[in-house]
Amino acid sequence: MHPGFAIGYGTVLARLDDEVILGGGTHFLLARNGRGKTTLLRTLAGSLKPMEGTFRSTGFLQYLPEDLRFDPEMPAKSLFGTLLPKAQRETALALADHIELDVRKPYGRLSTGNRRKTSLILAEYSVRPNVGNILLLDEPFSGLDVFARQAFEKLWQHSAAGVLRLVSCHPDYDAMAMPSTLLIENGNLRYLHATGQSWRGLKKLL
Repeated sequence: MHPGFAIGYGTVLARLDDEVILGGGTHFLLARNGRGKTTLLRTLAGSLKPMEGTFRSTGFLQYLPEDLRFDPEMPAKSLFGTLLPKAQRETALALADHIELDVRKPYGRLSTGNRRKTSLILAEYSVRPNVGNILLLDEPFSGLDVFARQAFEKLWQHSAAGVLRLVSCHPDYDAMAMPSTLLIENGNLRYLHATGQSWRGLKKLL
């Protein structure tokens, strides 16, 4: 993202003053409600135009919105079979079993957390090998239990080199490590990065 890049609807919600370059790994996106987290993700995904300035993304990009829905009659197993590359289906099913997602239950009968598990598995196993990948994740942990959350965080660690993840979230414990973070506050978009940086310190800036 280049200096002068700005996001918003009609009026600017947040503007970037300094260039930000993100590489592979997990980067967090923090802001109070209504300050522009989803707007930024949608702008980077290409469904909204920047209010000002420009940005550039390189790689296969996927955007996972918080309100994504699938056919209520289709079970997760059918969604995996339809939407995932054949080589990834068995691994996806193994993860689903590990995090206790019932892949035979119709999507419309799943809990909020299990719908989120389905969406995350689809996104993660749609990642393309041998190319750069970008995943824009809007509140991916909404409704997830701690066990499932830890399973996805472990997956992220193993694939950090080949996937850039920008994760909008509401952290739920002070010690949560957030060494690379985009922060929106008072109309400013800032990039904060430091070893040992955690939610304990970052929440004081919002």
